[in-house]
Amino acid sequence: MIDKSEIMDFSREFGLTANIIEKDYVLAWVLAGIYQHPELEKNWIFKGGTCLKKCYFETYRFSEDLDFTISEPSLLDDAFLVKCFNEIAEWIYDSAGIEIPHELIRFDVYEKNRGGISAQGRIGYRGPMQKRGDLPRIKLDLTTDEILVLEPSLRDVHHPYSDIPDKGIQIWSYSFEEVFAEKIRALAERERPRDLYDVVHLYRHDELKPDQSLVLSTLEKKCEFKGMPVPTMETFKNRAEREELESEWENMLAHQLPALPPFEQFWGELPEVMEWLYGAIEKALKEAIPPGSVAIDDTWRPPAMARAWHTQVPLEKIRFAAANRLCVNLYYKNSYRLIEPYSLRRSKAGNILLFALRHETGEWRAYRTDRMQSVDVTNIPFTPKHPIELNSVGPIFAPLLTRSSDKFSIPSPNLRRLTKKRPKSRSQSSGLKHVFRCTVCGKQFTRKNHNSILNQHKNKQGYPCPGGQEFL
Repeated sequence: MIDKSEIMDFSREFGLTANIIEKDYVLAWVLAGIYQHPELEKNWIFKGGTCLKKCYFETYRFSEDLDFTISEPSLLDDAFLVKCFNEIAEWIYDSAGIEIPHELIRFDVYEKNRGGISAQGRIGYRGPMQKRGDLPRIKLDLTTDEILVLEPSLRDVHHPYSDIPDKGIQIWSYSFEEVFAEKIRALAERERPRDLYDVVHLYRHDELKPDQSLVLSTLEKKCEFKGMPVPTMETFKNRAEREELESEWENMLAHQLPALPPFEQFWGELPEVMEWLYGAIEKALKEAIPPGSVAIDDTWRPPAMARAWHTQVPLEKIRFAAANRLCVNLYYKNSYRLIEPYSLRRSKAGNILLFALRHETGEWRAYRTDRMQSVDVTNIPFTPKHPIELNSVGPIFAPLLTRSSDKFSIPSPNLRRLTKKRPKSRSQSSGLKHVFRCTVCGKQFTRKNHNSILNQHKNKQGYPCPGGQEFL
């Protein structure tokens, strides 16, 4: 298990409270436990907002629950579910040191109005923050009342923390087109703020190249299964919940985001989404960012950025702002400027540069990240004029220390109980060396302790580097 300081590092980087970061950390280990369980692995298909955050978009809102479609209804038995999660809790404790007390594992199975069987589970956990008293909980929503139109996809789970297993974490989940269709259906059925945020966010990710016709045909089948008409833009405009959707925007989303985009920005983009869905328009291809007069190192690509960079300015905030089309108020060389962030690149001189447009003038600027003094994400939206390169998607793997106990298999009946002493931290083992690599310049550092902070140093060519760690 990672320590409290790593949670606090990410809390600063993302601009969110420590308890939200801790839950995000624990969620991935719960997913790992589900995937390695032989009776649940292929029968639990991950979906919903947390699926988007953990399997598709790092810059997506932080979500708190785990939603699954269960392919085998006979698995929804409360005694069976409790037994499985007792075993999963033991495996998670052995693998990561996270405690899930058996008495805080509960599942309630019930029949829905349409006749389908569903279950709601709750598990408590004690993670790196080591909270005493009432423990935080994770809610699990399980349903068989859902049609799975497309084949599930085996996705890598985003886990930017330092204890990721050597082979990463995986889970069976909805394909991108299926989760897109499901979110549109959910928005039409209940019009909740998170559904509007999700639909627009999904549409913006051009790099995934979703199949428009496949999204539409999947949506049609899902609506037929639910006995509801296929939605159009008129469906959303004419709903009585429209005012409630706007009034609840802040209440339901603000705690999951470093900065809350304005409701009008997302509502105003929904007509374009629906026009694209029905084939009335195609997404226009934007021209690449001009390099300007700066000599760029074309061989360099920015690393996956879901990490605590330990720089003066949290770069994850800038990345979030780019994904959500929000301007950043940058304090640079002792003055403020309102910018639209687009890309990170490295100059041939070895400096990491943020390419951005001045919001007021539309002029291109390149800002050295090591000279940034502060950033604030505003709620001022912008319309991208070029492809945004800061909101990458896909799996993240950060090579770590070699581990000998990463076997993804269910423990034997003779399990270690939670009352036993927690295993000694690997960082305290005698003779262990910790190797860190700077994600900016690639230089390696060997240390006797687990202090991962890499301050500004010289790269291999002798140029100054702002630092940023990767575990080896």
